[in-house]
Amino acid sequence: MAKTREQKELAVAQLTEAFSASKLAVLTDYRGLNVPEISGLRANLREAGIPFTVAKNTLVKIALADTDKKVEDTSVLAGPVAIAFGPDEVEAARIVYEYAKTNPALEILGAIDEVGNVLTAEDVVALAKLPSREQLLAQVVGTIAAPLSGFVRVLNGNVSGLVYALQAVADKKSQEAS
Repeated sequence: MAKTREQKELAVAQLTEAFSASKLAVLTDYRGLNVPEISGLRANLREAGIPFTVAKNTLVKIALADTDKKVEDTSVLAGPVAIAFGPDEVEAARIVYEYAKTNPALEILGAIDEVGNVLTAEDVVALAKLPSREQLLAQVVGTIAAPLSGFVRVLNGNVSGLVYALQAVADKKSQEAS
C-alpha cells in the first residue's frame, strides 16, 4: 500500500530529526537478511540506544536537504537503504561492522558524518576498529601515570637503600659492641 503525503511528511520529519541528532549515520544494504537476522541487528543497536530505520532514498535525500548537513554526494543512496543513527562517531559503526562480520548478507554502504561528509565503507570499517572511548581514556591515564609511578619507585628505591644502609651500620655496630 502506498504511503499518503502525510505519512511521507512525517517520515521526512523523523529522518530530519534523526540526521540532526546523530554524529554518524551508517548506511547499509539489508537485502539478503531474513526477519530474525534483521531483528537481531535491531536488538544489538537498540541496546546501545541507536535507532535503525529503513527508508526510501528520495525521502532520505529530502531529509538531508532539510538538515544543516550539506551532503554533496548522494551516490551512496542507491538501492534499499537501512540507516543506523549513532549518537557518537564510533558505536554505530562498530555494532554494524561486528554484525556484518557474522552475517555477510549485510553490506555496509558508507556513512554520513555530523557535518555532511560521505564516508566510504572502508572508512566505516576503520572507524569500527578504533578503540572505544573508555579504552582511549585508560590509555591516556596510563601514559600520564607511567612516569609518575616510575618517579615514585625511584624515590622509594633511594629511601629503601638509605634504610638498608642504616640498618647495616646498626647491625655492624651491635656486632662490634658484643
